[in-house]
Amino acid sequence: MKTPLAERLRPKTLSDYIGQKHLVGENGLISKIVAQNSLPSIIFWGPPGIGKTTLAQILANDLDRPFYKLSAINSGVKDIRNVIDKTKQQDGMFSQKTPILFIDEIHRFSKPQQDSLLEAVEKGWVTLIGATTENPSFEVISALLSRCQVYTLKPFDVEQLKSLMQMAISKDTYLKNRNIVIQEDKALLHLSGGDARKLLNILELVVSQFDSSSKLVIDDESVYKIVQEKPLKYDKTGEQHYDIISAFIKSIRGSDPNAAVYWLARMIEGGEDIKFIARRLIILASEDVGLANPTALVMANNTFQAITVIGLPEARIILSQCVIYLASSPKSNSAYMAINKAQELVKKTGDLEVPLSLRNAPTKLMKDLDYGKAYPYAHDYNGNFAYHDFLPDSIANENLYQTAENAKEKQLKSFLERRWKDKYKF
Repeated sequence: MKTPLAERLRPKTLSDYIGQKHLVGENGLISKIVAQNSLPSIIFWGPPGIGKTTLAQILANDLDRPFYKLSAINSGVKDIRNVIDKTKQQDGMFSQKTPILFIDEIHRFSKPQQDSLLEAVEKGWVTLIGATTENPSFEVISALLSRCQVYTLKPFDVEQLKSLMQMAISKDTYLKNRNIVIQEDKALLHLSGGDARKLLNILELVVSQFDSSSKLVIDDESVYKIVQEKPLKYDKTGEQHYDIISAFIKSIRGSDPNAAVYWLARMIEGGEDIKFIARRLIILASEDVGLANPTALVMANNTFQAITVIGLPEARIILSQCVIYLASSPKSNSAYMAINKAQELVKKTGDLEVPLSLRNAPTKLMKDLDYGKAYPYAHDYNGNFAYHDFLPDSIANENLYQTAENAKEKQLKSFLERRWKDKYKF
């Protein structure tokens, strides 16, 4: 069987690798790893077809390491143990050439499967390189994540994809003899969705449909006709992914439930990961609805839990309910603005001393040093409140939380101003 074009063009060295200059450029982190011959366990995170597997193989070649590859789709704990047993028999623990275990789509491994990697990574029997299209913070267990460096791979831009096509035409033995001219490339770029592997496979498919004896001119019409599909309206790994999620969030923030449900439908029909949608709703519930309707966060969190248990197609109903609720809720970004201000203040003022009255005093010595002295226990006072300075002296009057103009926060403002009188202006 003929090897696919994407595989034939797979780069063997970093110098042939296209993209990811922040990692493989002159001062890139991966370039430094190769130069130092010191490879930590790594998680590569990024969309499909951007070179995660290729980069792992290049590292193995450049560092002259044994390379074992597993796919989380069809591998289990037994396969992992078989590889680990092989590396232990080879005394990989003491070798200068610790084997690399590459696991594609590591996010598909269950917790027990990921747990089975921990000892081997911890003891240095293998160097793990995992590849994932999903956020490792959510999909990789914390114990494994803490033992790995996470490197984010960026989608190819248009110019990089065009360079890849030209390289294929000029260097591939099969294509360079076909006298190919790419007259229009919009269809190729559009249908690929930023996936280099898919781009090259489409290019090869199109070329294969033409008579090899004549000049081959590729235009958008011929590409769409051959691939036999309409231009993709939504691609969950390409530019449309970011545009549509942006329109979705802005529609909810703008209190338009009709538009919000429409963009939700676009994502569902396009095959978007429903957990990705639900996570964005949790963030929005705090960032954009916030204290104007604190129940929004409860609703969004419950939605995430529910769709995880239920799955599609019924999860679409749960998502729709949450989206309409959030879009129809009053809005406030006061909590978001408050933490932004607080973090800026911390960066500006540094590690200020905790006031003595607020310090913990578990020992007699600490009590003798006035730790916790003069702290008024709020519940000993009328209304469960006692006026006291809780900030360091140098920033005692900083006002970080500003109430927004909505019914719920107007109540909060009235309550807080009665408490604090002239100290803060909420």
